[in-house]
Amino acid sequence: MNSPAHRYSRQIRFAPMGECGQAELAKKTVAICGCGALGSVIAERLARSGVGRLRLIDRDWVELSNLQRQTLFHERHAAQAIPKSVAAAEVLAQINSEITIVPLVEDITFENIDSLLAGCDLIMDGTDNFETRFLINDWALKNLVPWVHGGCLGASGQILTIIPHITACFRCLVPDLPPREALQTCDSAGVLGPAVGLIACWQAIEGLKILSGNRESCSRDLIAIDLWNTDIRSLKLNANPNCPACASGDFPFYDGRIRSEVTILCGKNAVQIDSPSSSQESLEDLAKRMSPFGQVLSNPYFVRLSIADHVITVFRGGRTVIEGTVSVADAKRLVSSILGA
Repeated sequence: MNSPAHRYSRQIRFAPMGECGQAELAKKTVAICGCGALGSVIAERLARSGVGRLRLIDRDWVELSNLQRQTLFHERHAAQAIPKSVAAAEVLAQINSEITIVPLVEDITFENIDSLLAGCDLIMDGTDNFETRFLINDWALKNLVPWVHGGCLGASGQILTIIPHITACFRCLVPDLPPREALQTCDSAGVLGPAVGLIACWQAIEGLKILSGNRESCSRDLIAIDLWNTDIRSLKLNANPNCPACASGDFPFYDGRIRSEVTILCGKNAVQIDSPSSSQESLEDLAKRMSPFGQVLSNPYFVRLSIADHVITVFRGGRTVIEGTVSVADAKRLVSSILGA
């Protein structure tokens, strides 16, 4: 009894899905942008539901503090600092070996977003920052690909389903990048695992509606949830006729007019820098060059140097994360002293 009809029988019996909807799921490609708290739950739900191809995109690695809410990961992944997309793909392959899962250890930028998202039928938001969401919104509008936004902090969260030129877009909700100092993060406000799970599962349901041919059932409202105070609201959100993105077709994040070459990472006490000078160097050569400065750990995805109170991680392509500071100047100075960048 290994047929798809048996595997997904309980899902198929749900009338709006049926055999036709299940067959549609098997044909679809979904890009999950971010495989942390939200993305890991979304990925598991879509894999178990039989979505044919999952593209897992994440720039980060598994840490012990992730395990409280990032449900696909185990202590071994944290101990070995396995990239999240790779760890997620490993676990998902054991859950459903009949679908295609592609892990990508990448930061989503205006330079690579076309290649990362090409051919996808749906984008799921598992990101942790506004700039990436604005970039996804630009790309989705330009390429007419629906996406489902989700965000969670503390015990509260929100979901917005965005179908280009039919619903409001993300910039109808948030017109401009908020100043970093005005934002709370998981570091400052904390986050509860059950709240993350609920938001992600709601996102997954919206995704299944789109993928199975049931777009008319998608919510056009902003769903706001406060689990601690048992408050769920559906807030009307109309497309803004003056929206710079969906109304005017201006995509400054997609074309690179607005971008950050340096990023302060949520919840990590860390700074990320694009370092083109090391982008052509092999990880093996980089490890040799870094070894005189301290303890070096390397794997197929990155090289990591522990030095004094800092940890420097360099990925293939030159992306560099400096832990132990949120000072951009200090981070650049440290990288320059070691890599000459």
